Amino acid sequence: MPQIVIGRGLDKIDGSLHKATYAFLAKLSANDDNKSLHIEPINNSADPRARTGRVDLSNRAVLFKVQGSGQDASYVFIGTYPHDEAIKIAQTQRMAVNPRNGIAELLPVENAAPAPVYSAPVAVSENRTPSIEQSLRRREFTAEDLTELGLDLEFATGALDINDPDALLEYAETAPATWQGTALVDIFTGTSLADVKEKYALDTVESDDGTEDDKLLRALRHPAARMEFAFIEDNDELREAIERPDFAAWRIFLHPEQRAYAFKDINGPFRLTGGAGTGKTVVLLHRARELHRKNPTARIVLTTYGATLAESLRAQFRQLDSTVTLAADMGKPGVYIAGVDAIASRVLHKYEGQLGGGADVNGAVATVLGPRTAQVFKNQGFDAWKQAIGAYGADLPNELKVDSFFEAEYSLVVLPNSVTTREEYLRVKRSGRGVSLNRSKRNAVWDVIAGYRASGAASGSTDFDEKAAIAAAVLRDGSSALADHVLVDESQDLSPSRFQLLRALASEGKNDLFFAEDTHQRIYGQRVVLGRYGINIVGRSRRLTLNYRTTEQNLHYALGILSGAEFTDLGDLPETSEGYRSARSGPKPQQISVSNLTEQYDVVAKLVNSWTAAGTDAESIGLLVPTKKEGQALPRALGERETSATFVDRNSSGAKGTPQVMTMHRAKGMEFAKVVLVGVGENSIPRSYVVDSLPEGERDDALQRERSLLYVAATRARDNLVVVWTGKPSALLPEIG
Repeated sequence: MPQIVIGRGLDKIDGSLHKATYAFLAKLSANDDNKSLHIEPINNSADPRARTGRVDLSNRAVLFKVQGSGQDASYVFIGTYPHDEAIKIAQTQRMAVNPRNGIAELLPVENAAPAPVYSAPVAVSENRTPSIEQSLRRREFTAEDLTELGLDLEFATGALDINDPDALLEYAETAPATWQGTALVDIFTGTSLADVKEKYALDTVESDDGTEDDKLLRALRHPAARMEFAFIEDNDELREAIERPDFAAWRIFLHPEQRAYAFKDINGPFRLTGGAGTGKTVVLLHRARELHRKNPTARIVLTTYGATLAESLRAQFRQLDSTVTLAADMGKPGVYIAGVDAIASRVLHKYEGQLGGGADVNGAVATVLGPRTAQVFKNQGFDAWKQAIGAYGADLPNELKVDSFFEAEYSLVVLPNSVTTREEYLRVKRSGRGVSLNRSKRNAVWDVIAGYRASGAASGSTDFDEKAAIAAAVLRDGSSALADHVLVDESQDLSPSRFQLLRALASEGKNDLFFAEDTHQRIYGQRVVLGRYGINIVGRSRRLTLNYRTTEQNLHYALGILSGAEFTDLGDLPETSEGYRSARSGPKPQQISVSNLTEQYDVVAKLVNSWTAAGTDAESIGLLVPTKKEGQALPRALGERETSATFVDRNSSGAKGTPQVMTMHRAKGMEFAKVVLVGVGENSIPRSYVVDSLPEGERDDALQRERSLLYVAATRARDNLVVVWTGKPSALLPEIG
């Protein structure tokens, strides 16, 4: 059967032609001798491989037929166009193999000549000043430096004197090939030439055997070529690619770095870091599918912090590949997708009979919580710590009478170390805790912890961290591993007990654990170091830096929110935003100051109405607020201004055809074409009532989470970002130059 290779440009196909295009390509993939397809060579074409085929009476598909040594031909599809336009495109485009690096490229005739070949490699200095305020020429780059990588000579020469980042991004979009544009952005923003070679596999040496078409087929599979050419494996994938081009890019076109992390085997736990929008989740989804393809009997767990994000993962995975088996339970072949707390609950139910242990052996519950009944399925009350402090905290100093302090102490110190007695607590190391405790204070703190546990034992309840810790203990106590591979999204928000559970789910070995993390997006919990909880990632950590979601202008603004703060990653190393850049350009973010709430609501209503009037899908507008109270008030206020909007929280979804109002926390994992951050004033964020209530030693970390929350909110915007406040702006907002 013929092989269909999809090129870039799916989003340019008129929507009315999606079904007809799919029907044409489906017939072609079944039999290219089908006379009804009218596959015809083109007179006077620059490439003898060029063909067109009849999609309907007025429109034709543009194709390149590549007949390798195999029995069946491959057809590279580059779009559906009106008849005359299709003929012109077929005549003036050609497929070529870049002589420098073996990457397949679709080039216009005037750019089809290969880059000049030099008699010897050009000496290149790797220590260029990465200041984007200087042109490449001022940084002593030459056209030869760029053509050595395989960039087109004319394109490389035209880039040398650009010194404005926005202009560079616009210029990169004119690149003869997708990889050339993104590689140029890398170089302009400070990536060394050696690193560019590695990222795009430019040193890959392919065999020179076979016909010219054999060489082209190999070139189409080069990692950098796969940024714009995708080999379609079945009709379901073909239908999705054609009829849902909005999903096609992330489903079938991957950056070489993303492809490497999605498909390579790794011996031991691995951590992939990267800023918001760099495609970490995309890598996880492709990796889960690849692991399933390699071994359909493998037990694969794909998980994340909460139920909402898990549902999003499930939906995206279905979009990626609806044919992959979704396991109904852990321990079964296929991909099991659930939030980590749901996984803990499932483990507890699965091994309920072992929780209490036996006459001579402690069960998992006693191991984690000390002697008590094995009734643990009921959820602890939301104010349980507050009640325990009130009942048992008489000896506590006032600054420690804070439930969030106890939540952190319990999560970071007590549970992961299986502390069950006062004596153990007095001896345990409290690594990473900002508040120091002498013996007297430790005794007072333990009084509250013991009371909290006694309350849970009496009601047969546990909190989510306790459930995770007990589930981990059950699996460590001899139960067989329930997974072969565990992939974790948003891992920066997980607690130690949850990491211990994930470690216990899969036996140590090849491709066992894969974490996707962005420390800058940690908006829940405390800072965690994986090495303290049995997960060694030393030497197995890599970073993505190219943002696919937001424009460069929005990204620059969001990174300004992080400016001045120091972040530490899950490997206990400093985390930086250096090198983050976007491949897209757009309008600068707007900051709007108003004097009162009435004026604020007027501004938001005007923005929403102007966007929808200009053709923006209302559901692609996100209105993000600091608190639930503000979120509930905003749709009512907009309704009074004849502007519809829907508040979305944990228990409700957005109404069709309206902008989505949600808290900044709830927006985690979402993206919108246009975003308004509403009410970002000095009294709204950072939330002083959260930060100031903490002991002094924990306030800096809480303030960092507030900064990260604002960063998360700002990075939800793909195109337009507007920030509105009453009175004075939040101190966390950057200035717009």
